[in-house]
Amino acid sequence: MNLVDLWLTRSLSMCLLLQSFVLMILCFHSASMCPKGCLCSSSGGLNVTCSNANLKEIPRDLPPETVLLYLDSNQITSIPNEIFKDLHQLRVLNLSKNGIEFIDEHAFKGVAETLQTLDLSDNRIQSVHKNAFNNLKARARIANNPWHCDCTLQQVLRSMASNHETAHNVICKTSVLDEHAGRPFLNAANDADLCNLPKKTTDYAMLVTMFGWFTMVISYVVYYVRQNQEDARRHLEYLKSLPSRQKKADEPDDISTMV
Repeated sequence: MNLVDLWLTRSLSMCLLLQSFVLMILCFHSASMCPKGCLCSSSGGLNVTCSNANLKEIPRDLPPETVLLYLDSNQITSIPNEIFKDLHQLRVLNLSKNGIEFIDEHAFKGVAETLQTLDLSDNRIQSVHKNAFNNLKARARIANNPWHCDCTLQQVLRSMASNHETAHNVICKTSVLDEHAGRPFLNAANDADLCNLPKKTTDYAMLVTMFGWFTMVISYVVYYVRQNQEDARRHLEYLKSLPSRQKKADEPDDISTMV
């Protein structure tokens, strides 16, 4: 029994030692993959914190197992196409308080279905491609941006799951309709369908053009008629001014006959 107990004790110690060694390797591997200037920790998944890291662009060496990604309070100005495509477990993405102006069409490709929270507040976003947030299931925060309210923004917000809440927090800094500037986008969208404005403008332009052509045609016809009347009057006066050549019945012929 003593030998069996000793063997079991040593086996248990070896298992614990092996487990600790594996955990140490995994932790070292995660730390070695952590982007420069960021902190990585494992708590319910891999958390990558790159806040206040003076980043000018989104790191391209983010660990694929990242679940929470904090890139807030940096100097990032754009979100390129497919920059997060390998982060299939990403649930939270914080890009607030940067200087983001451009979001490419396929910026969130690969994470649109899994992302739960997206924070783009306090940036410099004026407009985005109409497909930029396609299939995005996340609750998006896009307030405190200098939004230009137009048809594209209306289409973007309609394609988002949290459309009503998101639209309510969007303030139009500028708009295709001047009276909507400074107002919440939701109020502007309720007042007018911004996607029909270009069509109406085109219709008005066409009507003005047609009216202009019609006026020109009428003017030409009037001018032509008046000009012909004037020519006819002058011709008539000319005919009246010609001397009369009528011959009286009792006057002899001018040509005398030689007998």
